[in-house]
Amino acid sequence: MRNTFGNWYDKKMRATPELAGETDKIEHWLDNIQTIAIVGISRNRHKDSYFVGRYLQNAGYTIIPVNPGATEILGQKAYPDLVSIPGDIDAVDVFIKPEYVSEIVDQALEIDPKVIWLQLGVGEHPEEIEKANKHGVMMVQNRCMKVDHQFLIRDRDNGK
Repeated sequence: MRNTFGNWYDKKMRATPELAGETDKIEHWLDNIQTIAIVGISRNRHKDSYFVGRYLQNAGYTIIPVNPGATEILGQKAYPDLVSIPGDIDAVDVFIKPEYVSEIVDQALEIDPKVIWLQLGVGEHPEEIEKANKHGVMMVQNRCMKVDHQFLIRDRDNGK
């Protein structure tokens, strides 16, 4: 028997026309990214950002912590900002206060990821979506990368 949350996800995210189209794109990107910079990831293992980072790391993604107050998180070197990260980043997962989103999106566009992902609670930012689209970067907002991976990729790959 599937849990209540799984049933909710199927009904809400896959059955709502505007979200279903977005869900198809998200599934594509989750299948095609490897390296995820997590902006605002906490060193505190009880915080959502840490839990999501650990989940994504365990799912096989390479996690790059971005936290100016840390040197290492989840066994990975932490960076003070996105532009300090050497190498390519496929996705930027954002756990910050809404008032800092524009600055982070600008930084993210400098490193040219495939996807910028604003986690639940970061708010809606239509002007930032427009900015990302002009650079050819997909932007997701008000969704959790862990939850989407769990229901779109993990369940599919495990045969539900």
